[in-house]
Amino acid sequence: MELTLWTYEGPPHVGAMRIATSMEGVHYVLHAPQGDTYADLLFTMIERRGLRPPVTYTTFQARDLGGDTAELVQRSIRQAVERFQPEALLVGESCTAELIQDQPGALAAGMNLGVPMVNLELPAYSKKENWGAAETFYQLVRTLLKPQLPAPGTPKPSPSRWRDEGRRPRVNLLGPSLLGFRCRDDVLEITRLLAEHGIDVAVVAPLGARPADLERIPTADANVCLYPEVAGPVCSWLERSFGTPVVRTVPIGIGATAAFLRELHGVLDLALPAELQEVEGQPSEAERRSRLPWYSKSVDSTYLTGKRVFIFADATHAIAAARIASRELGFQVVGLGSYSREQAREVRAAAAELGLEALITDDYLVVEKAMAEAAAELVLGTQMERHSAKRLGLPCAVISAPLHVQDVPARYSPQMGWEGANVIFDSWVHPLMMGLEEHLIGMFRHDFEFVDGHRSHLGDGAPAAASGADQEGSTATATVPTPAPATTATTGPAPGTTTAGAAVREALESLWTADGEAELAKIPFFVRGKVRKNTEAFARERGLERIDAEALYDAKAHFSR
Repeated sequence: MELTLWTYEGPPHVGAMRIATSMEGVHYVLHAPQGDTYADLLFTMIERRGLRPPVTYTTFQARDLGGDTAELVQRSIRQAVERFQPEALLVGESCTAELIQDQPGALAAGMNLGVPMVNLELPAYSKKENWGAAETFYQLVRTLLKPQLPAPGTPKPSPSRWRDEGRRPRVNLLGPSLLGFRCRDDVLEITRLLAEHGIDVAVVAPLGARPADLERIPTADANVCLYPEVAGPVCSWLERSFGTPVVRTVPIGIGATAAFLRELHGVLDLALPAELQEVEGQPSEAERRSRLPWYSKSVDSTYLTGKRVFIFADATHAIAAARIASRELGFQVVGLGSYSREQAREVRAAAAELGLEALITDDYLVVEKAMAEAAAELVLGTQMERHSAKRLGLPCAVISAPLHVQDVPARYSPQMGWEGANVIFDSWVHPLMMGLEEHLIGMFRHDFEFVDGHRSHLGDGAPAAASGADQEGSTATATVPTPAPATTATTGPAPGTTTAGAAVREALESLWTADGEAELAKIPFFVRGKVRKNTEAFARERGLERIDAEALYDAKAHFSR
């Protein structure tokens, strides 16, 4: 183990707690000292839940270690079952309790509790939170479905059996959980999307499911592995044991959503709708349902084409972000990595397609160093990358857990499906736009409109500003960029008159060289006038006779200092 200030994942018992808290009717007895009860805050503070996690702690103390802690464990388990009446019980231990080897699961197995019990053996010193969540979900599903396991040699059910039974096809959505990234909204979006294509959802798990719902998993025609970090092992087991096919394409982004629907229709032997078929000259469903394809083809997107993007997140969101950035928004991915060691192979493969070497680490300082060396212009990561990007002065969008309360919005904000593509478009492009705005403000901070106390565009209707030295300056007709007085609404020279500044401007406009004009034309139109004005002011101050591209660069450097 390694002492660190921040960590991407907690110990595996926190993953088990995520599964228990995500479900209904499940209780978790955790053998742990008093100091290991901090995990409650993850759900009440970050997820903003009104209920504390369904967890009973044994909370042994130092003085208990000299006695019989096994009796303490059994008493805690018995009291939890009597009080909460769970439909399924999870029993495990924290990383600290693992050291004293009380084996609470084995103790619970001999107590005849009368409810399904899962003994969680989660190695705290070699595994982490996402692995703990996946293992807990797998063990719980396997325990509850054990009575339904088909006998060896039983023919596998056909994924098109829905047609023979005269019903709509149905699938399970597996993997969403609390403390995931926008899981609640993703489930709503994908459920709605599937309904539009005539596909029902049988079970969503673990989020919102009861143990009885897990027992209905085999009734579905296919399983959708929405979040491989949590659902990967259980989907593979269901495929081996029950013959249920798995849809593994994660529908994050335009291309992936279309590929997900095509894969699902193929698995279910369902006719592919015309809008999902690539027909030249016909708008696809993606173009009708999301604004991202339109933006990517528009002239407005040209400011952002080729922007250097650094990505670090869990494997699911990192791989999806790399695909969206490189194929759908025209960004250049200059770094790709993940803390998800269990999916390191998939991340490395995605990085290799982009000509990169994947960064697989759980050290946030290594990530920050790589981010700086990549000279990125946008960072897509976790809440820790947001902190690092702030120190480096880079725009950042959070795309993955671990997250902060501000990344758990009360509004509808999915990442998956067509609407998820719109949300991604907004959340990625806006930091870049704000970064451009801050850069321009810095470039033009000597302009009178960017100086504190400048005259309001409201003119006489503006509130009077405080008097003092800040109020001194020339009128709005002056060509030198100084603050205008707030007390006088001067609108310009009298008709038919020409100021000295205007005469100088007319003379300077004729002195722009061809390469200077060409460079000026590359600047976005909405600030081009200000760039011209500030460059001409710079030329006057320096006594330049010609304004070429080099003079424009010098002016930019001057106003950026």
